[in-house]
Amino acid sequence: MREFTDQELIRREKASKLKELGMDPFGHRFDRTAWSKDIKEKYQDVEHDEFENINDEFIVAGRIMFIRKMGKASFFTIQDKTGKIQIYISINDVGEETYELFKSADIGDIVGVRGKVMKTRTGEVTLKCLEYTHLVKALKPLPEKFHGLTDIEERYRRHYVDLIMNEDSKKVAFTRP
Repeated sequence: MREFTDQELIRREKASKLKELGMDPFGHRFDRTAWSKDIKEKYQDVEHDEFENINDEFIVAGRIMFIRKMGKASFFTIQDKTGKIQIYISINDVGEETYELFKSADIGDIVGVRGKVMKTRTGEVTLKCLEYTHLVKALKPLPEKFHGLTDIEERYRRHYVDLIMNEDSKKVAFTRP
């Protein structure tokens, strides 16, 4: 029997804590209303100051690919089958309990977000999270972002990971008949 890495043990502990909170750490039905690509395309040409008059809300779901935690507010990026979108989450918008749940999330976890579209100061189309739902706990970490899966044999052996990490592999898989 193989030993778990420290990171895998920590992720398993987090999954146990989710169970203690009465949540299923391995998913349930979640209905989304939009894909990340569609949201970004619709609003990329809208000026920053025009977003004050836009109250469009969307529900998206995807795998967390990046997290930047900063005190009472954070940014994270989720990836769905069409691409990636940035999410802004704040303790003031979702509440302390939900924000604590978010802070226990790891890269690779699958989450659902209901949010209002906005644009950051850097001009990136972002969803301001109004409701956060933890859907699936990832028990194994994804490969590091920069190198990904470079060994060809490893890419074939762990094709599911290659589809998550490699945009070209994902495009081929979705365009095949």
